[in-house]
Amino acid sequence: MDQIVHPSADERVDPQTFRNAMGAFATGVAVVTAADNGVWFGMTMNSLTSVSLDPCLLLICPRRGSATGTAMKSSGQFAISLLNNTQKDLAGRFVGKGASMSDRFDGLNVEIGLRGLPVLRDALSSFECVVRDIHPGGDHDIVIGEVVSCRRHDGDPLIFFRGNFGSYAQEHQL
Repeated sequence: MDQIVHPSADERVDPQTFRNAMGAFATGVAVVTAADNGVWFGMTMNSLTSVSLDPCLLLICPRRGSATGTAMKSSGQFAISLLNNTQKDLAGRFVGKGASMSDRFDGLNVEIGLRGLPVLRDALSSFECVVRDIHPGGDHDIVIGEVVSCRRHDGDPLIFFRGNFGSYAQEHQL
């Protein structure tokens, strides 16, 4: 259903209306992990942007106060695993506050990266980053990480669109 909202100059856009409108922007799906004092943390997110090639910088936006975001701040590092279209169950496993952090990693095929961070095996790509900057951004933090290690595997991405996970089949090689 089409919905057009034009707030007056002194009104703010309703957060749910904004969320619904942004849902039309298809994104990839990533699991961000951190390790702090021997404890692993992880969360699913789709707010991921390449910022710079020299140096290689990424931007992520964890919810302020999230356990994973707090662990990233404390340890000064994080890893990102870009999920492939067969890893929908992993995306769901790392969403919300329901399961304890240790339960999220139970039985998973996880590698330990160069910096001691958990990285999901079989991900399309993975990145290990050191925290370069953190800026407040509403109810989230804007975290810029410098990539210190990355790798890529073949496959198709898991996509998030209008609140649902889906897949993308590449028709043409670029």
